[in-house]
Amino acid sequence: MTTDDHVIRAEQVRRSYTGGFEAVSGISFSVPRGEIFALLGTNGAGKTSTVELLEGLARPTGGTVQVLGHDPYRDRTAVRPRIGVMLQEGGFPSDLTVAETARMWAGCTTGARPVPEALELVGLGMRAGVRVKQLSGGERRRLDLALALLGRPEVLFLDEPTTGLDAEGRRDTWELVRALREGGTTVLLTTHYLEEAESLADRLAIMHRGRIVTGGTPAEVTASRPARIRFLLPEGFPAGRLPLSLQAGAMGRRVEIRTHDLQDDLGELLRWARESDVRLESLDARSASLEDAFLDIAQTETAGV
Repeated sequence: MTTDDHVIRAEQVRRSYTGGFEAVSGISFSVPRGEIFALLGTNGAGKTSTVELLEGLARPTGGTVQVLGHDPYRDRTAVRPRIGVMLQEGGFPSDLTVAETARMWAGCTTGARPVPEALELVGLGMRAGVRVKQLSGGERRRLDLALALLGRPEVLFLDEPTTGLDAEGRRDTWELVRALREGGTTVLLTTHYLEEAESLADRLAIMHRGRIVTGGTPAEVTASRPARIRFLLPEGFPAGRLPLSLQAGAMGRRVEIRTHDLQDDLGELLRWARESDVRLESLDARSASLEDAFLDIAQTETAGV
């Protein structure tokens, strides 16, 4: 992959606010064309501050940002027609209908796709004549997405795109985002739904206190974290009788074993239970999820402060 294939680049980017608070502390990452990239982190991690720099809404305090080969702040007129932006919360005139709102937005968009097409993409075709103030929260998020897609963007920024959507709406949005990627659109996504990031993202980065603390494919990020085995011991059976090779944490009958070798350790546990005639209730063994990795990182980084 050549450097020209990366349509988003951030190199040692910093962003400080009045009073000296540094929200972004020297982060670097790049996103190739046609990839879904998720930027994750706890509240206050610096995600929104980073995305605003990429969208050209502010100039970085230090470092460089490029989108489609341009500085998105200095060269805004070159970048803006080629990107779509879905903010966490849009502000629409409440008395306009859905179609009127989209037509108003299309009038400010170069090469806008037909309004009915944009509304159908997000499942609002049948709601075109409804006033914005009568939409549910989830429908307003769909309208936000429709407006971001009007210009057929090469790069799409999605800030918490499925907040307020029900399960069906969230799945529909995921399918649309995947279809956009298949069509060559590059997507940068922020979300608090870790299942969403795990399902959609080709790669991701996790931020904490203004820095990227880990990144890679979802599988790479989770592989670095231990799997876990959980079960209940019989009443009155001490956890100390478990094999010493199985490092376990116990709270009463409930036991949790964290392991980087799930298959071997689970096999050893089951052999021990059979030989010891011990019934392990509520046995549950699974590899680390992205949520496990995220929480582990957040707790570890916070403890290290």
